[in-house]
Amino acid sequence: MSDRNSYESPFCTRYASKEMQYIFSADKKFSTWRKLWTALARAEMKLGLPNITQEMVDELEANTENINYDVAEAREKQVRHDVMAHVYAYGKQCPKAAGIIHLGATSCYVGDNADVIIMRDALKLVRKKLINVIANLAGFADKYKDLPCLAYTHLQPAQPTTVGKRATLWINELLMDLEEVEYRIENLALLGQKGTTGTQASFVELFGGNSEKINELEKMIATEMGFSKCVPVSGQTYSRKVDFQVLSALSGIAQSCSKFSNDMRILQSFEEMSEPFEKTQIGSSAMPYKRNPMRSERITSLSRYVMIDVLNPAFTAGTQWFERTLDDSANKRVAVAEAFLGVDAILNIMMNVTDGIKVYPEVVKRRLMEKLPYMATENIMMKAVEKGGNRQELHERLRVYSQETAEAVREGGKNDLADKIANDCMFGITKAEIEELLKPEMYVGRAPEQVEQFLKDCVSPILSANKDILGEKAELSV
Repeated sequence: MSDRNSYESPFCTRYASKEMQYIFSADKKFSTWRKLWTALARAEMKLGLPNITQEMVDELEANTENINYDVAEAREKQVRHDVMAHVYAYGKQCPKAAGIIHLGATSCYVGDNADVIIMRDALKLVRKKLINVIANLAGFADKYKDLPCLAYTHLQPAQPTTVGKRATLWINELLMDLEEVEYRIENLALLGQKGTTGTQASFVELFGGNSEKINELEKMIATEMGFSKCVPVSGQTYSRKVDFQVLSALSGIAQSCSKFSNDMRILQSFEEMSEPFEKTQIGSSAMPYKRNPMRSERITSLSRYVMIDVLNPAFTAGTQWFERTLDDSANKRVAVAEAFLGVDAILNIMMNVTDGIKVYPEVVKRRLMEKLPYMATENIMMKAVEKGGNRQELHERLRVYSQETAEAVREGGKNDLADKIANDCMFGITKAEIEELLKPEMYVGRAPEQVEQFLKDCVSPILSANKDILGEKAELSV
């Protein structure tokens, strides 16, 4: 039950999934700390440190999940140090191993390595949801690949496209984001055990200067935690540019989703398409008839937050002094978590919206046909030239007729451009011939073929390779 007397993040109460909330939870963080301490002790034992036994490692392993928070919280109030408070609490549960927990390590051994592990796990969840959004839009693009619609440049009517072709523009940007997310997952590296200033001096002492064992220690820890490598050099922390790079990937997703949501909001205003709308949903407290695109608006809103949030790790990375400062800590624990929670919320809404986009083909056709006579003027002109007309004279006449008709339409009249042309003997074209030139599919170029080729070459391989994670649904809280 929520505590209504205290502030609660809307990410937790309204937007982000329980799955993503768990990844940034205290249980995930501190159990990961304990797994890292266990991995360190196990590796140190295997590499010959005599004061660490299998019994100690087993004791540590048996207590990674059952965290005694009351002991840790009471200790932190005394020592004002979260890592040492949890070392103490872990030791209380593991009396045999208490003396060797955190041996040779500094706070960033657990803090930074856990942060990297958490970001990796969060990126994997983002990847799964992103692929499901792409799958939804791919099905949509294929379904509507042949439906002509008005296209726009400068938000002004331009040469037609198809509804499906427009969807491929959304998908293409999401594929760029997926590529970036996968690159970040693949290239994340643990900090390893670098020591207070990154020199590994404490481990030189522990292993009597044996660099081979120190290097092996790092490899063993990385392998146990599911990584192929540790960073080659560092100060006390991993470079805070890593946080910036990860959040930049999240910002990219927010940018793509914001673009999609803004297009959807405009299309819903045109009444060509709409996002899902439940039977009992209220669109406006004052206007009962309204169907506001509130989900798409929420995507826009949350995307704006994530795009701005990426400035936090940028400034943090740029203001770290020498081997480390602590001005990163308070900022990064908020900025990184909220970027992931924000993108998780965005993708939840994206999955929901893209799974139920409603298209109104008759409205799409009507709006296109209102403008199509203008767009057909080049074809009409070429037809008239075939019949002996002068191209330059015809062009001027079409320009005049088009401007006159557009002005009449703006003043409430109808688009009678086709009648004007049919009644002008200069063109020598009948109304029936003009109507033959007003078929929307004649003006969409290669759009249907482009959709098919794009889905086959760029999207299908990804969906086929990820069949096991498709079919994700998102139930929204609000």
